[in-house]
Amino acid sequence: MLAIFKNGLVNPPKELHSPASIQLASDRSKTSEETLKEFLSSNPNNGFSLGFVDKAILAYAPPTSQPRLFCGVDDVYCTFLGNLNNLCNLNKQYGLSKGGNEAMFVIEAYRTLRDRSPIPAHQVLKELDGAFGFVIYDHKYGIVFAALGADKSVNLFWGVAADGSVMISDNVALVKASCRKSFAPFPPGCMYHSDRGLISFEHPMHKMKAMPRIDSEGTMCGAYFAVDAYSKINSMPRVGSAANWATWG
Repeated sequence: MLAIFKNGLVNPPKELHSPASIQLASDRSKTSEETLKEFLSSNPNNGFSLGFVDKAILAYAPPTSQPRLFCGVDDVYCTFLGNLNNLCNLNKQYGLSKGGNEAMFVIEAYRTLRDRSPIPAHQVLKELDGAFGFVIYDHKYGIVFAALGADKSVNLFWGVAADGSVMISDNVALVKASCRKSFAPFPPGCMYHSDRGLISFEHPMHKMKAMPRIDSEGTMCGAYFAVDAYSKINSMPRVGSAANWATWG
């Protein structure tokens, strides 16, 4: 899977940028469009992409090994990696069809919480039992929401391309092709909301800190992010009818 977000739709932590990417400008990186073409050419029979004017591009191909799903409902789109062991119970809890898959559940849970639920997002994510990662794009509200399970069985990578686009994929080679050194693994047990930034859903009362990351060539890359055990958030945002997933994540 590949998600590309343009024109400031996503503002990642500044530490994801690497000065080395600018220094390597002479060694031309691929544009996000070229990386998209590479993804589609590597999946000629079943890959596809959806474009949203000048905001986002979502590309998907059915899995060859690890479970992977794509779903879209009422301008909310989700790519889901992995599986949920308690999907049946979650569908029942949210009043959804027994036959619904993980991507459908994540979209419906997101819409419920966005529109009318006082439950904070980190609490919902902690209820998910399994190996998972997902990226949601809510086109109507211009919201990007991504999360990765804490068990490290599923991997996601994110980075900043030369044109400022933010890319998220489970294929590190695709991200590196456009982002050069300005990329990093997405931190397990964390969620990113385009309005609220990067948060640990495992430890929501603690801040995140950037960890310097140097590759085998001795070059500074985009930072890895981890929970800062010594730095706490004073209070979590209050969530109610006027403050929901559409406004804080």
